Amino acid sequence: MYFASQSHKVKDTRPRTTHSTRSATMNLPARKLPQRDPPAVALHDRAMDNLRYIRETMERSASFTHVSGVGGVVMGLVALTASVIAGRAESSTVWLMTWLGAAGLSLTVATLMMAAKSRAEGMTLLTGPGRKFTWNVIPPLAAGALLTLALVRIGSMDLLPGMWLLMYGTSVVTGGSYSVRPVPAMGAAFMLAGAAALVSPAAWGDAFMAAGFGGLHIAFGIVIWRKHGG
Repeated sequence: MYFASQSHKVKDTRPRTTHSTRSATMNLPARKLPQRDPPAVALHDRAMDNLRYIRETMERSASFTHVSGVGGVVMGLVALTASVIAGRAESSTVWLMTWLGAAGLSLTVATLMMAAKSRAEGMTLLTGPGRKFTWNVIPPLAAGALLTLALVRIGSMDLLPGMWLLMYGTSVVTGGSYSVRPVPAMGAAFMLAGAAALVSPAAWGDAFMAAGFGGLHIAFGIVIWRKHGG
């Protein structure tokens, strides 16, 4: 019985794995997985990306040249007309409405003239440097509108001419930092006129308004018209 059971045993012929063999196997460098090549970028797409980058770079570095010199001259004429009417006003309300009406008309003229100049050059008013110019012009004008309400409410309308000139000049300076040189220079001149009006007698208010919104607009409008067209 004992020999019979031994005869039925199957001999294990598999190679035995020793500790050193396992260690050697674990120390082998890991196999690198095959890497897939990145998808090829179409030549057309790459060219379009390069052109887009060049265009955006040029827009960021360009100046806003669409300020209209003709529009400035028209704004000056509107201001001179308003100064004559306001000087004959029988009440402070009529005086205030005269100047506010002139401001609204001048703003409309300036916007339309700049838009026309932009279209003539194949661009829109709110792209590239034009957008920066607009967003830098708006905050001082909005602040000036709020200050107007406050001064009218407390009955200090004699401070309006100086404040208007000062805030308008600040608006032109901040927006003019993205435009041609005469624009920020005009803004600085308006700021000086506003500062002078604030420390001068109230009776000189209309004279400062005529000299600032009238004379400065006409003078710098002619300069911009001759040097930068439109």
